[in-house]
Amino acid sequence: MCHVLIIEDEAMIAIDLEALLEREGASSFSFAATQAEAVIAAQAHRPDVITSDVTLLEGTGPAAVALIRAVLGDVPVVYISATAKGCCTEDRMTRTLTKPLDRPAVVTVFRELCHLNRA
Repeated sequence: MCHVLIIEDEAMIAIDLEALLEREGASSFSFAATQAEAVIAAQAHRPDVITSDVTLLEGTGPAAVALIRAVLGDVPVVYISATAKGCCTEDRMTRTLTKPLDRPAVVTVFRELCHLNRA
């Protein structure tokens, strides 16, 4: 079982990520288009992995992730954004990918982060 929180303000990208990650074993999803929605969604159902855009309709993905991690602890995250490089520090639990969406790279990173979360 793997619950994914998709923080993305472009609906078509969110739907694409959902279909891709479902094929890779994600069992449930929550969606958010704003920073506030992301925090509420994470508190309602703790994500095992977060995918996040950087620039949102309101707020930012990194700010949402910081708030979520402050409450829930280290949750693996992959930033997928045209502006991800240089704005998001990568560490053991964080990866960055750039748009346009590179599906094989998303799959690889998702598998890595799911493995880290189970370790």
